[in-house]
Amino acid sequence: MAMKDYSDEFKADAVALYESMPGATYKSIAADLGINRATLREWVLRDRERRGAGPVSRAQGRKAAAGAGQTASAADPDERIRQLEARVAELEASERKLATERDILRKAAKYFGRGDQLVRSRFQFVDDHRDAFGVKRLCQVLGVNRSSYYKWLAGRQVRAARQWDDQLLAERIRQVHADSGGAYGSPRVTAELRDAGLLVNEKRVARVMREYVITGIRLRRRVRTTIPDPAASVVPDLFQRDFTAPEPGLKYMGDITYLPLAGGEFLYLATVLDCFSRKVVGWSIADHMRTSLVEDALRMAARTRGGLDGSVFHSDHGAQYGSKAFAGLCDQLGVARSMGAVGTSADNAACESFHASLKRETLQGARDYGEPATCRNKVFAWLTRYNTRRRHSANGHLSPNEYERRHHAAKLTLAA
Repeated sequence: MAMKDYSDEFKADAVALYESMPGATYKSIAADLGINRATLREWVLRDRERRGAGPVSRAQGRKAAAGAGQTASAADPDERIRQLEARVAELEASERKLATERDILRKAAKYFGRGDQLVRSRFQFVDDHRDAFGVKRLCQVLGVNRSSYYKWLAGRQVRAARQWDDQLLAERIRQVHADSGGAYGSPRVTAELRDAGLLVNEKRVARVMREYVITGIRLRRRVRTTIPDPAASVVPDLFQRDFTAPEPGLKYMGDITYLPLAGGEFLYLATVLDCFSRKVVGWSIADHMRTSLVEDALRMAARTRGGLDGSVFHSDHGAQYGSKAFAGLCDQLGVARSMGAVGTSADNAACESFHASLKRETLQGARDYGEPATCRNKVFAWLTRYNTRRRHSANGHLSPNEYERRHHAAKLTLAA
């Protein structure tokens, strides 16, 4: 308990202590004595009045103390040595601190180069090195808040569970992706997983595919296959860029695309697609682009559908589609011809997109198919799988065959 009444001796000793330490403050001396700062100051001022000495500022006192210290240091070599040793120790401590911070930043560079989110990787770095450097020092060097780190640390179990779930989902995605020949992106993968009974969001599938580097394939160069015939008869555009149909067998579209082989050679593929389901109802592969190529594809479509009478076939202005021979075949099958504008790929965009998907998913980044037989096998396998299993975004991620089957089933139900 602090004293309430102080003896004259105690007051004199307190004043003498303060006066003997010019560099000290009222606050520090009062704290050591356990008295109030104002009380000590009052005692000192009274003593100075009694002695007839004016008040001395603390700055003057500190200056005098410094001068005294310098005099003492100059006079005492041992004191000078002690001061130098203290300074050396201070510099060594500072150097150790800087070395520690340098080591922290060097180690942290490996974490920040992983491609993870920056804040998350900082917290992970702090957690991995907390035993070596301490949380406080790590957070100071990396510029993160300690409370935020501890909040992140508290959610570790939740994150671990989510990461485990993502890992399991990635395995399912890889299986679906592999079954598609490496072609499916997140929308089709999501549809496949949902059909398998897994309730999953497409955004999450896209995120997991991105994090686990499950990607599709991109196309390379293009070769011109549409060469118009200046002498061909004028054919109207009956589609007007409407590539949809209310029923199967009403509207068809076709095009030719190149299939690159080893050595700079090519095969050529002509296709016929039904606008209702985007089903490939006819195709033909040859080493030429003569009219017989597109004629064979149209004849196959007629066999697949059991006839094309009353339908419309849309194409670009390629010489094959504008030839008299092809026009005669269309008249024979009862097909009305339609053509888009010259030099406008958008007027046959659906076929362009179909061929782009075919080459992207069969070439898988390669420059060519190799030998002709290998090319035919790959394209044939893809075309048949496209109709039976490959999910199409225009069909609500159903395959063309399944989309038509459900359409027919719905019609029978309504008729009943």
